[in-house]
Parts: sequence; C-alpha cells; structure tokens
Amino acid sequence: MAPLLKPIAWTPQGVVILDQLELPAREVYRTCTSYAEVADAIQRMVIRGAPAIGVAAAMGIALGVLHSTAKDVETLKLEFETICDTLARTRPTAANLFWAIRRMRETFYRAANAQPPPSLEALKKLLVEEAQHIHAEDIAQNEAIGRYGAALLPARACVLTHCNAGALATGGFGTALGVIRAAVAEGKLVQVLAPETRPYLQGARLTTWELQRDGIPTTLITDNMVGHFLKSERIDCVIVGADRIAANGDTANKIGTYTIAVLARENQVPFYVAAPFSSIDLSLSSGEQIPIEERSPEEVRRIGGVRIAPENVPAAHPAFDVTPARYLTAIITERGIARPPFAESLAALARAPAPTAAR
Repeated sequence: MAPLLKPIAWTPQGVVILDQLELPAREVYRTCTSYAEVADAIQRMVIRGAPAIGVAAAMGIALGVLHSTAKDVETLKLEFETICDTLARTRPTAANLFWAIRRMRETFYRAANAQPPPSLEALKKLLVEEAQHIHAEDIAQNEAIGRYGAALLPARACVLTHCNAGALATGGFGTALGVIRAAVAEGKLVQVLAPETRPYLQGARLTTWELQRDGIPTTLITDNMVGHFLKSERIDCVIVGADRIAANGDTANKIGTYTIAVLARENQVPFYVAAPFSSIDLSLSSGEQIPIEERSPEEVRRIGGVRIAPENVPAAHPAFDVTPARYLTAIITERGIARPPFAESLAALARAPAPTAAR
C-alpha cells in the first residue's frame, strides 16, 4: 500500500494544501500564507471533506494569529474574532468546521484571559500547537474508526461508497475509506464500487484515485447505476462519511446519499456511516435543523469547465442531503459503534472516552 496521503500540513512557510480541484490530472500543492487564503481554499473546495475542513480552519486561525501585528492581547482579541468569523462563513453544513473554531476559541480565551496574561508570542505558539494537535488527533480518530468499522466487514467484501471520505477528506487517513483501509490491512479482501458523485465528481476524481494509489480494487460507476448494483446482490454493504449528524442519527452527507440509503434498505444491504464524533451535533434534535449549503448552479451546468447544458437553463445545486436515521444500520465513530435507537446510543458515546494523539 502506498504511503498515506498528506492533504494538509503545517509548515514554516504556511498551510500547505493538496489542491483537490486539480486531481486526478495533477498533484499540486498550494501554500496558504494567510487565514484569508485558507478560507478561500475551503470555500472553493480546494480542500473539502468535513474533518479536513475542521483541520484547515484550525490551521487558518493559527496562521491568522501568528501573522497578527497586534501590539497587545486586547487588540489581538478583536483580530481573532474577525479571523474566526471569516472561516465560519465558508461552508455552513460541516459540523467539524464549527467544532474546530469553537475549540480554537476556547484555547485562545482560556489563555488570553489568564492572570497574568501571556505574552503575545506565547499565545501565538499555543494556537499553532493546538492546530497541529487537532490535525494529529483527527488521524488518530480516523484510525480508531477504521478498526471499529473493519470488524463489520466479512472476509470478502464488496463495498459501495459515495463521494470521497478518504485521506483527502480528513487529516490523512479517512473515515469510510479508513474502514476499507483497515479491513485490507487485516487481510480482508475488499473491492469497492465508487459512484461518480455529480456534480463535483468526487467519487470519480478523488476516491478512485486514492484507492487505486493504495492498490485496492475499485470500479467506477455512474450515479444512476447504484440501484442496479444494489439489486444485483453483489454489494455486501454501503459505507459513507458524514458532514453533520443530528442527535437522533439523521445524517447530512454529499447529495445523493439519501437515494443510496433508500435503495440499500429496499435491497436489504447494510448502510453504515463512518464519522468522527466531531461530526455529531447533539444540539440538533433532528436532520430538519441541519443547514444545507446551496452552491452555484454553474457547477451543475459544467463539468471540468466544459458546459454541458444551455447557458441560461435554471439549475439547482444543494451540496448535501439528509438521510433519516431509520435508513442507517450503524454509525461508526472513534468512540465505538452506535446502533438504533441513535438518540440513546449517540448520547452514551458522548460520555465515552475518545482516543487522542500524544502532545
């Protein structure tokens, strides 16, 4: 298996991001030298996937604070809020974005309000270290998700996934694809079906590229082939990631996930969601409260910059849909596996210890 991908890294030069808009044609790394550039990379989907967005936001905040010209802590507090607000406006659905901002805020104000207050240099160093720890923690959590999820797969498995919930969507290991990677590492024979995932083609461009790089057998299918393959009895389970999960288990993920979940239920195929606990928003009682990002209709009218529809035809582009909890077999987290009724099992996992990375 190839070395794990590094979709994002903190370096002395800035936040280095693997440009996912260029894949699979070119492997290009962009260096963001300001928090505004990190925010732009998130908004334009240069980096995407809920856990990766969280890591990027933490690094963007650290970068903004590091480069601040504030002369005292009180002035820095004002700049800090501007930095956090800029990153919070990038993408509304991913819970990890707001979780990471909240965690960086807590770290900042706990130190900034201490008596005596720390030096500016000490405060900046603390934020950089916290962002790096969030990154390392994400990888450790993904590896734990992989271990829990691998136990659910038979010795020979055909898995259908959707969008990209791999190393590219996280700090560097993957949630749904992390389960697949862990199963392969255990010696299980796994093959994958990857729908293309219109309109951004994350399945075609990213998931197949990742898995091919790892030597895991993968077959690309179009989105409208999913029902055919689920009915064929070839698929042992569906595993997807998540951008936000409500307290009752309702799950927001890439548009098209709900369709797959309904078809999986109709054909008695287990449907698993793999996500870190930071994707679970216990403040929301159901998926009806999850904000759904609406992206540009032009992204539907074009593929790879090539127009495929009349210029002025109306188009819609909700980036996510919500799958009701009744269609989920289980939710795989780094704290363990939640099963129905999810309101009870997720609340229990919230009290469980989480794996952490060494500081």
